[in-house]
Amino acid sequence: MTTSWHLVADIGGTNARFSVVNHGKLSDCIDLHYSVKDYSEFNQVIEIVIEELREFSGLTNSPDLVCLAVACPADSELIAFTNSHWKFFREELKRKLNCRELHIINDFEALAHGVNELASKDVLMIGNGFAHPKKPKAILGAGTGLGVAALMPHNYGYEIIASEGGHVDFAPVTDLQIDVLRHLLRSYQRVSFERLLSGKGIMNIYSAISEINGDCNCFEHPSEVVRNAVDGSDQIAIQTLELFCEVLGSCAANLALTYGAQGGVFIAGGIVPRFEQFLVNSRFRHFFENKGRLSKYLQSIPTYLVSRPDLGLVGAAKKLMLNQR
Repeated sequence: MTTSWHLVADIGGTNARFSVVNHGKLSDCIDLHYSVKDYSEFNQVIEIVIEELREFSGLTNSPDLVCLAVACPADSELIAFTNSHWKFFREELKRKLNCRELHIINDFEALAHGVNELASKDVLMIGNGFAHPKKPKAILGAGTGLGVAALMPHNYGYEIIASEGGHVDFAPVTDLQIDVLRHLLRSYQRVSFERLLSGKGIMNIYSAISEINGDCNCFEHPSEVVRNAVDGSDQIAIQTLELFCEVLGSCAANLALTYGAQGGVFIAGGIVPRFEQFLVNSRFRHFFENKGRLSKYLQSIPTYLVSRPDLGLVGAAKKLMLNQR
């Protein structure tokens, strides 16, 4: 007799992560990671996942249900990732997996599903505020790109609003931010928040501030900028990360105002948890609250940094559970 099992995945522009769901819970021992740049096609990874699950986990039958959280719009037959070369066709993948149901959702829709599963140890509250449990929650996060979603409670549970809100126009609010925007407009016809709040965005800010200060571009990777900002060894890196935190605060506040997110704003994604203390000590919260006549409204809304790394997988599993009700 074979055991029914489900497959979930959190697939971003840089990494893809897979796990197995049994009896509504993620497996404690199956957590497969793959780097997007190492594979020319998404189907290559799927074949490896199936092979590894058979070889190392003894799962010889096909998954019953599959939920993939993907870093791109997820409502078409062709799924083409926004910030990577991967793409696949929905029906072709369903046949390949031989599953009964295939659900494909935006990666931040998955994070939004996972937010209600967070424990107090999984988040760090930044600033003050009080979370109203029956009010909307907003989720954003910087990684290869900038993701945005919202969770809207109602009498029978909640609904998720998936969006491409990371691509709304960047609106500078300081002289330095205006200068950075001018610099970026030389390279981009239009500058969205994602052009600053992402891995590449860190490098965009760093390059702009280096030029503004008449300094050289010493670093070539966002991890170098973050490391030298956190240890205080490079002034341009410090300015870069400070501006990143300011813009993140403004962006988070925009979402709080747009969604009426009195249930809190949650910051997830791969980048920001790497400089947790820098964010806490930055002017992130000042820029979150600095919205003129709406400042008092925003002062009452809490902001949280999410530290749980498998939140996307948790959310994908939650999506499957909700669909079976």
